[in-house]
Amino acid sequence: MAVIPSTASRIPSIPHDKHLYKERAAIECTFNLLKRFRRFATRYEKAARNYAAMVALTCALSWLRI
Repeated sequence: MAVIPSTASRIPSIPHDKHLYKERAAIECTFNLLKRFRRFATRYEKAARNYAAMVALTCALSWLRI
């Protein structure tokens, strides 16, 4: 199911879930913030434990805006 709303001038409008759209937008913005870190974006860490630690570190750095 597409979560993208139609334009205001479209008649008839395509129904979409506004709550789901807001959640999707928040997730996309979070991933864009995290992709600033090359190590996270390219997944240098092959072990799941190390990658999870890297995700936590990049989230903390993004939260601190470093």
